[in-house]
Amino acid sequence: MALTYNPDASWRDTARQPRLWIFNARALPPLLVAMFHITYVTVGFAIFVMICLQTMEYYGFTLPVFLRYVRSKSAGPRRSATPWWM
Repeated sequence: MALTYNPDASWRDTARQPRLWIFNARALPPLLVAMFHITYVTVGFAIFVMICLQTMEYYGFTLPVFLRYVRSKSAGPRRSATPWWM
């Protein structure tokens, strides 16, 4: 069975973030763990992760961008002119 070409598909769509309905695909691993190991803790953790990711997306952050933001804020405004190994 050969795959047919979809004329509506474009290479521009490859940069979009994958989604499952309205949720970011990065929220799926905790959701899968909650589905296979059903306890209040895992379901609560999965819901917490989904809420956090949706909140970050509302403010314009993706997970990698948010991690870079936290890293730059934790490093502080001052940058050393010499590397740490010298």
